[in-house]
Amino acid sequence: MTPSKISCRQSFSRALCNIAQKNKNIYVITSDSKGSATLENFEKAYPDQFVEVGIAEQDAIGIGAGLAKTGKRVFVCGPASFYSSRCLDQVKVDVAYAHSDVKIIGISGGVSYGALGSTHHSLHDIAVMRTLPGLAIYLPCDNYQTTAITELLANYSGPAYMRMGRNPVADVYTEASGVVFMPGKANKLHEGNDCTIIAAGEMVQPSLGAAMLLEKEGIRVRVLDFWSIKPLDADAIVSAARETGLIITVEEHSIFGGLGAAVSEVVVQTVPVPMKILGLPDEWAPSGSSRELFEYYGFTAEKISDQIRSLMKCKQRK
Repeated sequence: MTPSKISCRQSFSRALCNIAQKNKNIYVITSDSKGSATLENFEKAYPDQFVEVGIAEQDAIGIGAGLAKTGKRVFVCGPASFYSSRCLDQVKVDVAYAHSDVKIIGISGGVSYGALGSTHHSLHDIAVMRTLPGLAIYLPCDNYQTTAITELLANYSGPAYMRMGRNPVADVYTEASGVVFMPGKANKLHEGNDCTIIAAGEMVQPSLGAAMLLEKEGIRVRVLDFWSIKPLDADAIVSAARETGLIITVEEHSIFGGLGAAVSEVVVQTVPVPMKILGLPDEWAPSGSSRELFEYYGFTAEKISDQIRSLMKCKQRK
């Protein structure tokens, strides 16, 4: 893992600019959020393919669905917290039910808006979105993966939700790795048979860090990047349960209804094994930077490794 000076949202906007140069059917809609989505350059380069609706997320989704019916491939971009709550009816009916070719790009997901507090946190979005039939859900963990998923969405006809953070992230993948991202397929980042960490989004990097720490102690931890939450890689979950006998999920989301819930739904019906869902508890998160909140809730390599040590003791007693 190497440091990066740009965020996933910047990688997204750069990739979309490159795609729009060749595809004039790519349209972008924002709700007073072109700055948050770093889409200023897109607006300058392609003003006829850019729509600003102001603070009106419901309208953004409705307009996006309408444009999609005329053959446009629409990217509606704005705060994840608002697109998964304020306009949920429009997402459900106009996008998912109508199977509109609209990609909802949730910017500043999780606790990215930190200091603005719980009104701006999106810790419910995965739980809500994954109940809508036909709506794909993707969480990139770094810049390379964000670019790859953006290209995937630009070539995919159908509704989707992609959630990303606000701050610069470390590189998990590189172009040299030659990794291919296929919807419904998790990527194995680290081999191990003692325990499995299943993570998504910005939680992939600290999860991989935890595996590296534990490896020094002789504990081999498998790390799976579940960037594709829907469709879900059930086969990877079943294999992890059978081969490691212990699973911990790590997500920047409520412990209810998100990645942990999706994984546990598979585990309990196939190969029941001990599990730990590491996410935000049933409380309103305090205000603070992402870094402060990650530390507070245990989303660091050191604290994730502590959780696994405790789980390993329970596994050994059995």
